[in-house]
Amino acid sequence: MVTIGVIAVIAIIVIWFIVTYNNFVALRNKVREGYSTIDVFLKKRYDLIPNIIETVKGYAKHEKETLNEVIRARGNALESSEENRAEKEGELTRALGKLLMLTENYPDLKADRQFLNLQEQLKTIESEIERSRRYYNGVVKEMNVAVERIPSCLVASLCNFKTEKYFEITNSEERNNVRVQF
Repeated sequence: MVTIGVIAVIAIIVIWFIVTYNNFVALRNKVREGYSTIDVFLKKRYDLIPNIIETVKGYAKHEKETLNEVIRARGNALESSEENRAEKEGELTRALGKLLMLTENYPDLKADRQFLNLQEQLKTIESEIERSRRYYNGVVKEMNVAVERIPSCLVASLCNFKTEKYFEITNSEERNNVRVQF
């Protein structure tokens, strides 16, 4: 009878370990999927930026500093590592906000169909980036809670599952609303 009890306890522990491990695997894959989704929309934004810059160049020839700032921020974001990606993306978002605010000074640009189409595409992409970041941060929260919660932290430490970093704005200036008018 004691042997059956010991075997039952061991079986329960093994089953719990397997279920917990599989939960961590699923969460890790959700985190990777979330980050990959952000990447897809950031790539779309990177691809759209040169078109916006070229359109604005035709109307705003003496706004070189703003155009160069967007180009520089785009390059920095493309070259960024995972550790500073959110910071560089925030810089790019700020620079794009400044670029789009130029439309106030150029009524012809504001009425240009191509520019309006590009603005609408950018607005859609920014919305998708926001949703992707929320999803990613949500699954990161799930992962981090599972890694830190007892008793699953035992499986996490044994199998080398770690907490993940949130994709968040780090610069307080970036937290302020950017006034963009379409």
